[in-house]
Order: sequence, then structure tokens, then C-alpha cells
Amino acid sequence: LDLRRLIENKEEAVEEVLVDKFGMTPHHVLCSAGEASSELLEVLIDKFPYYVLGLKDANSKRAMDYLVTNWTQENKLLLQTALQSWTFGRLESWCVKPWRTVMIPLVNTLLDEDDKDRRMTMFVETCSKLKQYENVEATS
Repeated sequence: LDLRRLIENKEEAVEEVLVDKFGMTPHHVLCSAGEASSELLEVLIDKFPYYVLGLKDANSKRAMDYLVTNWTQENKLLLQTALQSWTFGRLESWCVKPWRTVMIPLVNTLLDEDDKDRRMTMFVETCSKLKQYENVEATS
């Protein structure tokens, strides 16, 4: 997988060329690395559609799941960057306005949570809430 070629040639179908045989995108590989680079994450977020962050691999994990379970101060910052792109970037353009009062505190509480199980539960809740807002937007 030549990431540089994929970044330069965005016309190709993202899922067809970005996903390896394990269902992992470059986002998954980066977020599952021991020491992920915030600069590289920002490049990936900038170059690929937001929904790539939500794609699940063969283990049914999103790239962000790896950050949630491998908690370090750096991964906390990476998760914050990823969540801002994946959730807030989309919600800003939607007609659904009350999302701010729900999603911002939910994400902030998630980022401050030190307990791994509770953090994962909150991440799943965040994903579920985002899906609810997507459904509302789709029917508006």
C-alpha cells in the first residue's frame, strides 16, 4: 500500500484502495502504533473523507478504538483531534442544533476519563449519539 500515491490520487474509491486485507486503513495503522504521530494524523484527516475514521477493521474496531484502549497523554490528544474531525466537523454543517449541548460535554468527559472500561463505554455512547444525529439529519 503506497500511502503517498493514495494521498496524491484521491479520485479512486477510498474503501477499495485504503483498506488492507485486515480491514485496516492508514488511520487504523497509525492509531494502533505504539507512538502515533499527531502530524501524520492531521495529514490523514486533511486528505481523506471524515468517514474513513469511522470504518471498522476485521476486528470491528474503528481507528479511534485503538486510541481509547491504549490510553496515554499523546493518544488523548490524538483522540481529541480525531473526534473533532469525525463528529464536530460534520455536525457543524447540519441543521441539528441541540447537538452542542449533548456532544461537547460527552466528548470532554470521555477525554477526561481515566478508567479504560468507562472510557470505552463513553466512546460507544458518543458513536451512538452521532448516529442518532445522522438519522435526524437524514430525515430532515
